[in-house]
Amino acid sequence: MISPHPFDITILAAIATAMLPFIAFGLIIVFFRGRDRIAAGISIGAISAALLCALFLLIKNWGLTGPILYTARWATSGQWTIPIGVLLDPVSLLMLTVVCAISFLVQIYSLGYMAGDPGFSRYYAYMSLFAWAMITMTISPTMLQLYIFWELVGLASYLLIGFWYEKFSASEAGKKAFVMTRVGDVAFLLGLLLVLLHLGNLNILEMNGPAVGGRMPPATLTLAAILIFGGVVGKSAQFPLMTWLPDAMEGPTPVSALLHSATMVAAGVYLFARLFPFFELSPSAMTLFLTIGTITMLMASTMAMVARDIKQVWAYSTISQLGFMIMALAAGGYFAGVFHLTTHAGFKALLFLCSGVFIHHFGTNDMFELGQSGGRSLKIPMICMTIAAAALSGLPPFSGFFSKEAIMAALAELDNPVWLWAGFLGAFLTSYYSFRLIFIMLFPRKSEEPDHGTVDDHDHHEGGYWPMAWPLIILAAVTLVLGFGQKGLDHFLMGTMTDAARHGAEGGHHGWLPFIAVGLCGIGVVVAYLEFGLPRSAQIGFVERMDRVKHFFAERWYIDRFYRWFLDRIIYGGFSRLFTANDRKVIDGGVDGLGRSTVEAGRRLSDLHLGMIQYKLMVLFVTMIFLGLYFFF
Repeated sequence: MISPHPFDITILAAIATAMLPFIAFGLIIVFFRGRDRIAAGISIGAISAALLCALFLLIKNWGLTGPILYTARWATSGQWTIPIGVLLDPVSLLMLTVVCAISFLVQIYSLGYMAGDPGFSRYYAYMSLFAWAMITMTISPTMLQLYIFWELVGLASYLLIGFWYEKFSASEAGKKAFVMTRVGDVAFLLGLLLVLLHLGNLNILEMNGPAVGGRMPPATLTLAAILIFGGVVGKSAQFPLMTWLPDAMEGPTPVSALLHSATMVAAGVYLFARLFPFFELSPSAMTLFLTIGTITMLMASTMAMVARDIKQVWAYSTISQLGFMIMALAAGGYFAGVFHLTTHAGFKALLFLCSGVFIHHFGTNDMFELGQSGGRSLKIPMICMTIAAAALSGLPPFSGFFSKEAIMAALAELDNPVWLWAGFLGAFLTSYYSFRLIFIMLFPRKSEEPDHGTVDDHDHHEGGYWPMAWPLIILAAVTLVLGFGQKGLDHFLMGTMTDAARHGAEGGHHGWLPFIAVGLCGIGVVVAYLEFGLPRSAQIGFVERMDRVKHFFAERWYIDRFYRWFLDRIIYGGFSRLFTANDRKVIDGGVDGLGRSTVEAGRRLSDLHLGMIQYKLMVLFVTMIFLGLYFFF
């Protein structure tokens, strides 16, 4: 571990990376609210400088032999000292660069997409707030600091999802995201408190150290790991807290791109990777995490197979790919999980930004209407979205192919083959629903089905095309070349591990895996083409032909309906009614009864002050008798 001087160039660059977006947020929200050009210039300038600092840190520390830790005293209470600082190691440096790069491209893209919006300056203020919270969370050296900025990420996402708060659906989506993620965060906090009671601190390096297993009983360690993982479930929309993410599409499309690729939902997987050695100490917890990731991956894939809203298809795919990442990490494939997190950030941002161009131009989210309106005439977004869909499907030579193969290799190392076969099924479903959308856009048909799409609530014909096109071209290039950097990233992420740890965290090498995985992806593409691409095809999928199954998947496996029933019958109809009755009859009744008793007692005692001397003399006489008996007998 390296403890540099506070004025070391590395520490100064890390602090600048974190603080520049915060300064931009403060300037815009206080001084430049309503001055759109200045607000955009400040925000983009800050994230540009932050990206340069992040790249400097990544390049300078590419051969890092140990983590760089710098902490300062934030607060002191008795014997407790709360630190704040910076922790730089391979995973935080990589995530820092990804966050800054995607944030920069999304803010450039937003110049065209959000042009003319009345909340333009507010939008860039929230974007800067989002970037500051995510960047500072990424480089946090303690779980307390990480948790604080984890919550600020949730706040920023709430503000951006509900950005068009005049729309009831957007307001509701923001509240739903905020509440559902808070459920996981409560469990996360309880897990941190459990760790604090046993270790005495929440230092990330100490939590990941080998001594933790000896200082925490196995059962307690497992419970703490599961509770902390609750935060991952909420933030990364894993089963059962997964239904808030598709509704979060009510926000502007650039927000969706940032949310789904490098910030909020990625924060959950990053937490898993950040505490990977800690989680790995509990095999039981890891098995549970593997189960949750697998269920999430498959369920979200089935939902995407019947969706019509272009943004919701990619939202379901995000949930599914996050499930893949959780599966990889829970299977012990540390590199596979982090690598897929990195590649996914690029092609998922590309998918959403391409979708934003179509929505901005044609004014609908319905993929069938986009195809019928001439979506394929927009060459750059159409080509880029096809590249991103191929990467999402895991087709070579795109980046998703390399990271998906790493995940399959990690799953193949497990004793139970069911996990690997689930991964294969997920690969087939991913390629099917991805190219279902692509072929609907490329080969439009007339459809009699009603429009189920929603529309972003601003003028779709203002703003320039090229501010939106250049980020697409850059992300498409990254998607094409990033996979070939696998060995370099492998060496960077795994270079500090022991040989035994490297083998467990990398996964094995199976020559037959790529052929099966790519073959299944190819079958998915072929099936999608036969159903949606052929000239005489009805563009109805094999699942959509089964009405009950289609409705079941479209209703998200009735998860939201179950939550509605649970809230109405159990929470509101049970606990709330009970607590209301207790409040009215016991608490209010007790207070009211005490008040009535006091009034009645006052009335009784007032009889002693009515001027009736005989009663007063009688009371005095009786009192003297009792006092005499007390003193003389």
